[in-house]
Amino acid sequence: MKSILLQLFAVALLIAVSVTDAQAQCFKGEDGKYYNLDGTPCINVVVTAVPFLRIVADARSGAMGDVGIGLSADPNAMHFNPSKLAFAEKKLSISATYTPWLRSLGLNDVYLAYLTGYYKLDDLQTLGFGLRYFSLGSIQFTDVNGEPLNTGRPNEFELSVAYARKLADKLSASVSGKLIYSNLAAGQQVEGETIEPGVAGAADISFTYRTPIDLNQKESDLTIGLAFTNIGSKITYTRSIDRDFLPANLGLGAAWDIQLDDYNTLTFAADINKLMVPTPCQGPDCDTDGDGRSDYKDYSSIKGIFSSFGDAPEGGAEELRELMYSAGVEYWYDQQFAVRAGYFNENSQKGNRKYFTVGLGLRYNIFGLNFSYLIPTTNQRNPLDNTLRFSLLFDFSAFDAEN
Repeated sequence: MKSILLQLFAVALLIAVSVTDAQAQCFKGEDGKYYNLDGTPCINVVVTAVPFLRIVADARSGAMGDVGIGLSADPNAMHFNPSKLAFAEKKLSISATYTPWLRSLGLNDVYLAYLTGYYKLDDLQTLGFGLRYFSLGSIQFTDVNGEPLNTGRPNEFELSVAYARKLADKLSASVSGKLIYSNLAAGQQVEGETIEPGVAGAADISFTYRTPIDLNQKESDLTIGLAFTNIGSKITYTRSIDRDFLPANLGLGAAWDIQLDDYNTLTFAADINKLMVPTPCQGPDCDTDGDGRSDYKDYSSIKGIFSSFGDAPEGGAEELRELMYSAGVEYWYDQQFAVRAGYFNENSQKGNRKYFTVGLGLRYNIFGLNFSYLIPTTNQRNPLDNTLRFSLLFDFSAFDAEN
């Protein structure tokens, strides 16, 4: 049964993050490092359930190397850093995003849809909401012998609500609550046990600091954000006590906005992210209690978060390899036309996602439209290879300006 469930999880993980198998058999060399049987460095990817929570849906950020923690506030702050919403300039705004998934493989029914929005209660307080829906398309289920059973449509969604408040003129904080639902193979029978949808709850806590910077008489603002996301319960798809970690994440980001003149604006942004999830154990001492699974899988979600900063088999050097880096630049002309570019980098032993991104943005009256395109720089396939994705933003406060 466990092997069948792991296969289901592996399918979802492959679709969501397209990483190399993290469970390769490795051995410890004389230098204290771990190697594959062929002598190459051991691939040890941090694996979680419901990885769709970490997919960047926003086409604006998607065109800037997936940065977003410090970018100027819009509804998609719900994914990166909801505390930015306290600094939002508009009173009411909504964003709708559609992200095709694995189109380069000819799949047309796998996609991510994301609806977000916010409403400013007053100058200090803002409410935000988000609805994320991930469709894994139509899948033919089979039994242990490979015989077809029936066809299902696995899907997952996240419903979130956030409250953001200014704590000072330059500082804000927010707290978010979210419900996570994951239906990968509900109703299927495995060894007499019925697979059920996975349900979990989680919270986000984030902070934003924004300050003007004097730059040769040009208007300039520096925004720094810190976000702890997806901190919550573990999740399971059966009545088993073997539960999986959510993709809890620590993100630190900054963005520097420079008003070059009345018509030209330039933004430089960078993010660093780390999953707060235990690193898979390597070697013979992983199962000290003899229950058939690595000891770290028995950790509570909170213990898993704290242990994730010092549990890598190769120590501090491997912990640093678990950091993911994003950098991007954005140019606006007259706040109506934008050109964007960025780069994302992940260590080759931790997933090997490396790609350039480009995109455009248009803004007219009450709505904005963003496009992004991903260009891989390695042989590692990415679900967004050669795929155009887009976001729509609606600024309802424009109606007030017209009246």
